[in-house]
Amino acid sequence: MVQAYASTAYIAAAANRFPYAADISSESLVAFGSHKFVSLWCLYDENIHETLPGHEGVVTCLRFVGEDCFVSGDDKGVLRCWEKSGTQWSTKLITQAHSKPVSCMTYHNGYLITGSSDSTVKVWTVDPNDDRIREKQMIGLGARYPLAVQIARLPGSNVLVLAVSGTFTEVKIYTCSEESFLPAASLPGHEDWVKCLAFCPPRAEGDPLVLASGSQDATIRLWNIEPLKFDSATGGDELLDAFEASLGDMGEGEEGGRQISLKRHIVSVKDSASSDDTIQKYSITFDALLVGHESGVTSLSWKPNDSASALPVLLSTSTDSSLILWSQFDSLWVNRNRFGDIGGQRLGGFVGGLWNTDREEILAWGWNGGWRRWRHDPNVQGDTVQAWTEADAVTGHSNVVKDICWSPQGELLASTSLDQTTRIHGRLPTNAWREIARPQVHGYDLVGVQFLDALKFVSIADEKVARVFEAPKAFVELAKSLQVMKIDVDEGTRPIGATVPPLGLSNKAVSDVVAQTAGPHSAITTRPPFEGELASMTLWPEVEKVFGHGYESISIAASTSKTMFASTCKSTSPAHAVVRINSVEDNYRSVGTPLDGHSLTVTRVAFSPPDDKYILSVSRDRSWRLYERQRDDATDLKYTFVALDKSHTRIIWDCAWSAEGDIFATASRDKTVKIWKNREGKWSSVEVIKTAEAATAVSFSPTDYDQSMNRRRVAIGLENGHISIYSSSVTSPSNWELELTVDSTRAHVDQIHRLAWRPLTTTEEGGEGVIKKQLASCSEDHTLRILNVLLKV
Repeated sequence: MVQAYASTAYIAAAANRFPYAADISSESLVAFGSHKFVSLWCLYDENIHETLPGHEGVVTCLRFVGEDCFVSGDDKGVLRCWEKSGTQWSTKLITQAHSKPVSCMTYHNGYLITGSSDSTVKVWTVDPNDDRIREKQMIGLGARYPLAVQIARLPGSNVLVLAVSGTFTEVKIYTCSEESFLPAASLPGHEDWVKCLAFCPPRAEGDPLVLASGSQDATIRLWNIEPLKFDSATGGDELLDAFEASLGDMGEGEEGGRQISLKRHIVSVKDSASSDDTIQKYSITFDALLVGHESGVTSLSWKPNDSASALPVLLSTSTDSSLILWSQFDSLWVNRNRFGDIGGQRLGGFVGGLWNTDREEILAWGWNGGWRRWRHDPNVQGDTVQAWTEADAVTGHSNVVKDICWSPQGELLASTSLDQTTRIHGRLPTNAWREIARPQVHGYDLVGVQFLDALKFVSIADEKVARVFEAPKAFVELAKSLQVMKIDVDEGTRPIGATVPPLGLSNKAVSDVVAQTAGPHSAITTRPPFEGELASMTLWPEVEKVFGHGYESISIAASTSKTMFASTCKSTSPAHAVVRINSVEDNYRSVGTPLDGHSLTVTRVAFSPPDDKYILSVSRDRSWRLYERQRDDATDLKYTFVALDKSHTRIIWDCAWSAEGDIFATASRDKTVKIWKNREGKWSSVEVIKTAEAATAVSFSPTDYDQSMNRRRVAIGLENGHISIYSSSVTSPSNWELELTVDSTRAHVDQIHRLAWRPLTTTEEGGEGVIKKQLASCSEDHTLRILNVLLKV
């Protein structure tokens, strides 16, 4: 009897492209939306350790309402409240809050405020001891959409003040009266949409409540909210109005086109907690204009108040690919530190930023979902500038992950995605997996990748050409220093790195001479590259283009010997529903004639181990076809058709050979996986495995894993993201038993596109009597995963 268990070894997931899609607890737990998941990343760990399924839409907003509780919202207008019990997170309640996507969210002392593109802002009460989120009020914005909401208490009172901004140029202020928020003021000044807001509570008694507003006009405005100290009856406001009028007469050019308003906005409130119900007046005045970003400001965050004597520090992020720390110096607000990339708007800049006060860190995520992290060095302190160093952070694909492939010895895992990148992942000596290179950043959506050796791969995209890449000297040295793989190659003949020319699609090799002035390519490091370095400093040179197909590529497969690869393309006719084979050793020339016979797109191709005797192809036409090698002479190598079957009733998504090459499997949308074996010269089905959902991926594990058990296993990926693992006796392939089902808590929530067992040579013992395997998977849900599959006899 074999008992099987699954645990998570690696999750690669990107943050969603929304400024409120992430939040951090006081215990340094970062929760962020990653497509339909909520990903959990403890900053003391090296990887994302868990993803929480449940949302049916893309997660757009998330805010902690307690140490072990947070609320998330999605683009279907649904709010989910999550609670931690022991070590497990689970959904506490679900509320259909809005009719359209939730666009912004904030929380303060039991009040949850949500804004939506249905043009409403809603006020909710959250009771940690109650299983309900109660709606208290809805504020309509007409035809405008809210983009940011913030709530705080007015200084010296218990009255709540709500700030709302959105697709308009003003900041709208509401104050709470008798448990309802009423319009109190409108703060003008910005020249474009106001996309972010942040309140800074008073640091000491007598300090004002400060509101920061950031706009698409690239500026940040600070507003002081404090008890009214000046009686307007004396005529002071009239003097200010006259002064503003004189500024207006000078023309906009005097201030660079930016409007400076010194008008005080008077707000009257009644504090219900006061015994005499007296009316209190507050003034809201413009305090400072912060100019430093070159493009729109996307998020604002005040450093949490860790001491009353500490000066306030404001973190801002922008689409100009920079983060700025603003603080006061000699009563003036200055740009104290600037992080990010030089050049502006690379990859869409930054979307949002967070403070981690526990370790004096700043976190930010970019347009493509990758995280970046900076840590303060307390040993270096200047008057206006602090010392910060970048630290390691998690990364992941920002779109559908279409294909994965292990290197021949299993040290590296390559992945391709519709986010137009090919990525290389490796395991560090700490046993943590990391993205260590991004060898291809393309102009087309990438759909397939195959290793040709440990330092060479071929990829296909939504174009008619296959591209071959070879690792540069910089990657070889990085892999050695990280101890990711053992490499014994001649580095002298390799280029130092690669670069993409303007308006180009091909990675060009960078010579040593050029690299001396290019800089980053010659940098040798003992750490994994950061997100900002991956896209520009870890490219691999493109060494070959392989043409032949008449339409966009669909799938690619390398032979067991890595001397050939086969590719297919989109097709609606037999003329293009062919498999083209190219020889790696013969300068990537075609091998024989294209393998025809299918009438629609060939979805997957597989070479039979151990000697590539057969090529198997499956198609949208619901059939599989088998081709056999006719001669061993490489000068006249060709494959000819030998068998076919049309017993599947729906499209066949995937196929795979067993390690021995005696059986193969086909996975179909008709909710079956069929096992096929050659019996007396005829290939026939020996087993039909019925699945709960459409079967979209299939992969056999290397049999040598289980020699002591005399069993082999097949992993099946389903359309709902679940993974099933079946096993059978090596001598009896007609009797398959379900050993393990991995549901969406550890697997995926959308269609699995590819499964791949890690090769035999990397097998590790999981302990006495335990065999440990690793299974990689990729999915429509934008995530890449590696599972530890533990088998105990």
